[in-house]
Amino acid sequence: MFRGKPRQSDKLETAIRRALGDPAWLQAVRIKDGGAVTLIIEADPSNMEESETRRVEAEARVMNVKGVSDVRAMLTAERPPGQHEHQHAEAPPRPGSQRVRKGARLSEEAISQGQPGQPTADKVPGISRILVVASAKGGVGKSTVAVNLAAAFAKLGLKTGLLDADIYGPSAPTMLGTSDAQPETDANGKLIPVEAHGIHSLSIGYLSDPDAPMIWRGPIVMSAITQMLNDAAWGTPEDPLDLLIIDTPPGTGDAQLTIAQRVPVTAAVLVTTPQEVALADVRRGAAMFAKTAVPVLGVIETMSWFEDPAGNRHYLMGEGGGQKTADTLGLPLLGQLPILNEIREGGDTGKPAASTGGKSADLFHEIARSVALNLDSLQTKAPPKIVFED
Repeated sequence: MFRGKPRQSDKLETAIRRALGDPAWLQAVRIKDGGAVTLIIEADPSNMEESETRRVEAEARVMNVKGVSDVRAMLTAERPPGQHEHQHAEAPPRPGSQRVRKGARLSEEAISQGQPGQPTADKVPGISRILVVASAKGGVGKSTVAVNLAAAFAKLGLKTGLLDADIYGPSAPTMLGTSDAQPETDANGKLIPVEAHGIHSLSIGYLSDPDAPMIWRGPIVMSAITQMLNDAAWGTPEDPLDLLIIDTPPGTGDAQLTIAQRVPVTAAVLVTTPQEVALADVRRGAAMFAKTAVPVLGVIETMSWFEDPAGNRHYLMGEGGGQKTADTLGLPLLGQLPILNEIREGGDTGKPAASTGGKSADLFHEIARSVALNLDSLQTKAPPKIVFED
């Protein structure tokens, strides 16, 4: 029997199933023109938390498959015999709201905007540009870079905002010295960002108990990020923020994909250490931004070296990893940050090094100027193209 060539969608479905390991719980893969994918996943009604985790991980894996432009995973399950709606122990939330710690609520609009498959807005009112600071690997100093870049831009005279989107480990309140802040709302019910060191900031850390674990999953995480972005008084059309910096969680999971796909991001920068093991993780982060059409301006290397009192440099974390990563991806190395005690002290005491002056401040200001120039260049030329070698 003659068989024609497999359709492109069939090839893509095969690649998707292979990426997921062709599991029994994957009931169906639906592919639309342009690479928009819907996954139908069988859920276990007795363990919905595990099923939700599976859904989030499946979306992240499929998003990295070549040819996929968008992913939406849906859970489906038969209700166990004898179980009825009225048997749920927890009372349903009030119509139109979903409770968050300390009385904050997620609106229906925010919940809707946080769902997969929603289109990206052209622009957030009151914000001129959005810069994402990201790393696919934790513990590389990403939040330190985000906070100090914001402080450096503020020092340069830009009206700067900082959105701490690291839902599970918000550190901006500590680094800005605003841990006790309680954001207020304006006459329109929008959150008013907390101001410190010339930075207008919002963080889930302002709304949650610092000692309570954040056990949110999928849509709730996306909705929290969406609401802090869209339901906040960042600026006005007459007096907008010049730049909003988003400090993302490490990795390439649900929160990162939400920001890359659903937020009108102007550009991103990647943070890494010199270690060789950081290369593969940063490549994954770069791949995510490449697939979501977010320009990457370059790489920032942290913990580059330690300089002893005699002026000798010691490469405790390895040497050349940041430059190698940048060269491999076809991106510029925007700057190198050595191990300096004043950077660590600034984060611990709530006084960002970039806002206090000194050697470390000069380094952050130099990086900020490079980032600003690259942001400006996006309006006149194509952004750097990320290259992935076999």
